[in-house]
Amino acid sequence: MPDIDKINNVAIADISKLDAVTFADGQKVNNQDVSLVTDAHTLISTHTASSSSSLDITSGIDSTYDVYEFIFTSMHPQTNQVDFTVQFNASGGSGFNETITSTFFYSQHLESGASGLSYYTSMDQAEGTGYQPLNYETGSDADQSVSGMLTLYDPSSTTYVKHFMSRTQNAQGDDVSVDVHAAGYINTTSAIDEISFKFDSGNIDAGVIKMYGLAKS
Repeated sequence: MPDIDKINNVAIADISKLDAVTFADGQKVNNQDVSLVTDAHTLISTHTASSSSSLDITSGIDSTYDVYEFIFTSMHPQTNQVDFTVQFNASGGSGFNETITSTFFYSQHLESGASGLSYYTSMDQAEGTGYQPLNYETGSDADQSVSGMLTLYDPSSTTYVKHFMSRTQNAQGDDVSVDVHAAGYINTTSAIDEISFKFDSGNIDAGVIKMYGLAKS
């Protein structure tokens, strides 16, 4: 078959038109401006665990963005049946111990076929200062881990409390798929500029956390 050099009778060498619509540098499609639209997510930093007690992000959270997103991939614990958790630090503060009020619920499906949906009161906080659980009992088998995301809203505000939401999926130690929704607010009007992730027991054997900034509203 000869090499294709035309589509709809339009030469594809150095394409400047699609179906007779100007497409110079992607400025217009069907005569609509697209202005080289790009994803609003901007990668700020990448943090890789290797037998780490925690992954602390202590720079890059500022007023540049209204929303920050943390994507964690294949976080594998060294200890079996442990929870992946998060805490925050306010600007000028010391230690990850901000006051949190939160909610926590999950659905689960066992390999045997049983399933359920639960609100878990022991995993939420009411003006607590501990690390907030984001998942439920990740297993330490070689093929088990937890992945998910956490969104932090307007951390540089000095007017409002700071809201966060998380969704995770993990392979539990006793071979259960667990889908967790955790959310809450950090009860301070001080700016939040640091965040810490860790398992509630043992080290993070492996895993990657990427921090993204979203365009300002």
